[in-house]
Amino acid sequence: RQANDLLDVMEMRYQQSSTIIASQIPTSEWYKLIPSPTIADALLDRLLHNSHRIELTGESMRKLDQSDHLA
Repeated sequence: RQANDLLDVMEMRYQQSSTIIASQIPTSEWYKLIPSPTIADALLDRLLHNSHRIELTGESMRKLDQSDHLA
């Protein structure tokens, strides 16, 4: 049901409005999380087509000692 709801929102916004999605799960793994391959294809098509992707790398700031980063 959640995948359908997200697809409905993306359908309404597709090529009409900007949308920002933040996820800790790479898009390559989304097919495993969305039960219907048809919905996964449609959702990823709308999200990734004409998108600007920023992938962050490196150690999590939560794991670093915060006292080292205070200025």
